[in-house]
Amino acid sequence: MTVFDAKAGDLTLGVVGAGVMGRGIAQIAALAGLRVLLADARAEAVEEGLNFAAGMIGRLAEKGKIGEEQADAARARLVATDAGPDAGYAAFADCDLVIEAVAERMDIKHAVLKGVEAAVRPDCVIATNTSSLSVTAFAAAADRPERVAGFHFFNPVPLMRIVEVIGGARTDPAVLDALCALAERMGHFPARATDTPGFLVNHAGRAYGTEAVRIVSEGIATFADIDRVMVEIAGFRMGPFELMDLTGLDVSHTVMEQVYHQYYEEPRFRPQPLTAQRFAAGLFGRKSGEGFYAYKDGRKQMPPEAAPPQGSLIEHPVWVGQGAEADMLAEYLDSIGIVANRDEKPGAEDLCLVAPYGADVTTIALRRGLDARHAVGIDLLFGLKERRCLMTSPVTASDYRDLAWRLFLADGGKVTFIHDSPGFIAQRILACIVNTGSDIAQQRIARPADINRAVELGLGYPKGPLAFGDALGPERILAILEEMQDFYGDPRYRPSPWLKRRALLHVPLLTEEA
Repeated sequence: MTVFDAKAGDLTLGVVGAGVMGRGIAQIAALAGLRVLLADARAEAVEEGLNFAAGMIGRLAEKGKIGEEQADAARARLVATDAGPDAGYAAFADCDLVIEAVAERMDIKHAVLKGVEAAVRPDCVIATNTSSLSVTAFAAAADRPERVAGFHFFNPVPLMRIVEVIGGARTDPAVLDALCALAERMGHFPARATDTPGFLVNHAGRAYGTEAVRIVSEGIATFADIDRVMVEIAGFRMGPFELMDLTGLDVSHTVMEQVYHQYYEEPRFRPQPLTAQRFAAGLFGRKSGEGFYAYKDGRKQMPPEAAPPQGSLIEHPVWVGQGAEADMLAEYLDSIGIVANRDEKPGAEDLCLVAPYGADVTTIALRRGLDARHAVGIDLLFGLKERRCLMTSPVTASDYRDLAWRLFLADGGKVTFIHDSPGFIAQRILACIVNTGSDIAQQRIARPADINRAVELGLGYPKGPLAFGDALGPERILAILEEMQDFYGDPRYRPSPWLKRRALLHVPLLTEEA
């Protein structure tokens, strides 16, 4: 199929839907040199959309990011049309590409598709900006489905410099090539993906929230505990609950359920009743004034941390055992004036510090023949950051817990204590993120490098899932998942073949296959 040349200077783009997404697409397209015809079922929405886009272009000029002549030229390329379901789409007759950005309802999108297809040239590409509906199902209503594709931008379009380019079952590859080239012309990274539930970014993002909610649902930690750990230890800009409050649980929970059901109840994406209950209560987050956190004058009210034990560090024998993690713990203890017991077995009264990957303190105590009353776990997945995540068994004595607490406060650090869990907070969430990214690669939904870049741009993670896995060690991630799967007997934690093979072969997850 012959389609538009993305580098041509006289391209005309039609945009149906002048809402937040449509006006954002119009703005970046006009700045990239395209003539943009904006349409909406409401005439006033077109005027509002064009005024908004023109205003944002003007602000770029005011800030010196573009010249006045460039801004004037871009604004002149924004054109209002009366194209729509009532007037027809005749104004789009000469368009090279039309993007629909209307409500996320297939019946509405199909009506737009039928109207546009009847008006445009045979070589005009028709794209949907859907974030959650099947591109193949959208294209099924077209007379020429080979020219229909997904072109999914993220909100706000000018700032989120990524667009998913999705081929339906019958999309011509030339259409996808042209859309990728056009995305680059607009200054956006084209993440090419197959038509699967959640596409690439929403698919990859399932693990962060769903595993965090499961940890809370098991009584292991609080919302604030998890957010503090994921920000201060794992390096995320926002914890999962703060993020869900920002996006709105009405959006987050809906997407959780959509992806889960669209994948025919795939256990990896299983939501928890907790979010359904809070959704029903209207606890949507910032937009409702209360979500996982309360908001006062728009500011999150972070609950205080648990008060540390009173008193100073006391002399008491501390056993760390042997191995790389024991070396790290012994070095820390030495820095605060404590000589660690490095014997194979602890003394009868020793505080037993363990650093498991994927296992809980109970399991480790039983495996190693330790007294579970004296055992405390610490997460060393990211080393010893300023905040430390510690774990107790159900029978850990309070004086041993408090001793460990004081030890890891002694250098001015912070401590988050959680209940016994197969895998600490960061271990569980990161292992699920890496596993989900690995399975996206395994299913050939997107190239490994594109998976990483798309997640960094679309979700703001400090690393893409495969890069995270390589940084933390595929073998270690595999061990965490296998421990969790063995403990729970839940296929949610079954390792992706992509991860398992590369961990066993000791090669990076980002390795492309021949």
